[in-house]
Amino acid sequence: MEMLNVKVNGIAVSVPKGATILEAARKAGVEVPTLCYMKQKNEIGACRICVVEATGARGLVTACVYPVTEGMEIQTNTPKVRAARKTTLELILSTHDKNCLSCVRSTNCELQKLCYEYGVDSKAFEGFKPVYELDYSTPHLVRDNNKCILCRRCVAACHEQYVSVIGANNRGIDTCIGQPFDVSLANTPCISCGQCTAVCPTGALVERDDTDKVWAALSDSTKHVVVQTAPSIRATLGECFGMPIGTNVEGKMVAALRRLGFEKIFDTDTAADFTIVEEATELLDRVKNGGTLPMITSCSPGWVKFCELYYPDYIKHMSSCKSPQQMGGALLKTYWAEKMGYDPKDVFVVSIMPCTAKKFEVGREDMSAAGDGIVDVDVALTTRELSRMINRAGIKFCDLPDEDFDPAFGVSTGAAVIFGATGGVMEAALRTANDVLTGKDMKPVEFHEVRGTNGVKEASYNIAGMDIKVAVASGAANAKYIMDKIKSGEADWTFVEIMGCPGGCVNGGGQPIQPQHVRDTVDLKAVRAKALYDQDSAMKLRKSHENPVVKEVYDNYFKGSYGCKKAHHTLHTSYIAREKYTK
Repeated sequence: MEMLNVKVNGIAVSVPKGATILEAARKAGVEVPTLCYMKQKNEIGACRICVVEATGARGLVTACVYPVTEGMEIQTNTPKVRAARKTTLELILSTHDKNCLSCVRSTNCELQKLCYEYGVDSKAFEGFKPVYELDYSTPHLVRDNNKCILCRRCVAACHEQYVSVIGANNRGIDTCIGQPFDVSLANTPCISCGQCTAVCPTGALVERDDTDKVWAALSDSTKHVVVQTAPSIRATLGECFGMPIGTNVEGKMVAALRRLGFEKIFDTDTAADFTIVEEATELLDRVKNGGTLPMITSCSPGWVKFCELYYPDYIKHMSSCKSPQQMGGALLKTYWAEKMGYDPKDVFVVSIMPCTAKKFEVGREDMSAAGDGIVDVDVALTTRELSRMINRAGIKFCDLPDEDFDPAFGVSTGAAVIFGATGGVMEAALRTANDVLTGKDMKPVEFHEVRGTNGVKEASYNIAGMDIKVAVASGAANAKYIMDKIKSGEADWTFVEIMGCPGGCVNGGGQPIQPQHVRDTVDLKAVRAKALYDQDSAMKLRKSHENPVVKEVYDNYFKGSYGCKKAHHTLHTSYIAREKYTK
């Protein structure tokens, strides 16, 4: 590989031919500010914040797209550069809603941070400013174009997810991000993944805040308010409180939830174990009785919605199992409510989830195991919303002791823990399927071929004399690849795992927001997933069917085996074909 020698602020570095000034600066340990740039996703040089001086250039150049040349000398912090960046920021602010005190992104806003660092005059340019109505049309996010800086990161993220339901409308000062023909977001084939909210540098795109519903329930003496947390939350929540990426904060998370006033704190990992035993049973039934193959997981509501919108003729390939969130809620309002002597209508279930699509999922059809219109889950909060509740309550998260989940639904296995990483559901299912088919306790339990952050992974395993071919995909674009293979008849897989978000739940649209320079330089998916795999390897119970809560419920409540009639009524659901565009 041909290398080029350059200097960044006098520091000599060597970079591959074709590298940009931004890449050279980062190698020299210099972070050039950016607002629109996303590595390999949105390299458009639009915001002009990253301008620098470079020999051979006639004027200031954008570091994110300008290639280096041999012997180039780059200056990133001259008076001319600083003045240009400050003016650009002031121009951005001229059409920006500067109501920072009430903005959910305050103190975690890339624009706000740069304005502070460059000492901008927020009133330097005053004049015409468009005013936009907020889009509240979906259950998972709110768009406020008054805070949009037209960086187009959201557009790039939506394009990466294949759906591409948003883009730039109009021209000049009237340019805004929106949908075709200005329809509301709810009337497009958006899959609710929330990846746009994770990359937005400002408060223009945020998850729909449902914390007030939870505060109200906690204050209602007639309600039994319980909470469940998804597997990945323990590996990400600490980031909201300044802890290193990938820190496992399970114990402190439980302690914080207890201090918020929840009656019981449960682990969705337990529900994930129910998902696995039901899913594995469904898979074996399809294999033995000529059912529709490949069977595809249904844990990810973003993926489920994608299939309903874009591949409705292939809904029959999806497992009928509810997601762990919905199974957890269903079990709490049936089995647990009965055990406690509670009326299901008085049980208020809150889920802490990595995914904005979970907000859509709680309102899906056929999610009422207790009947009488009693939904399985009342409110789904993102990791970010939980962190805000903890802060509002004055809880010093980092100083909390480690506490344990409540036992009724607090027992989990390593198989459930790894649900939060792409490939985790597949590996968990294989652990159980192998033991069921062979009648033996398999050791070791790792299936390394389905691990890792690659968008698509394939493997073949011989289990009890059967060749089982599997595939794992994360991100909607990779879901399309898988479905096109199935549609063309090329696929010979038996079982497929699909997650709507790239990297799985650890990179869900509701996870803590990291600045783009961190997202560009740190593999968040891998670092967060490692925390889950580390916990799995240290656990005594590593297979879903070994969970004593699972055994107790099937023996004493369902009074049958996996997949029995009562279990199917409580833990399974159905899907519908959805129109892509509605009026």
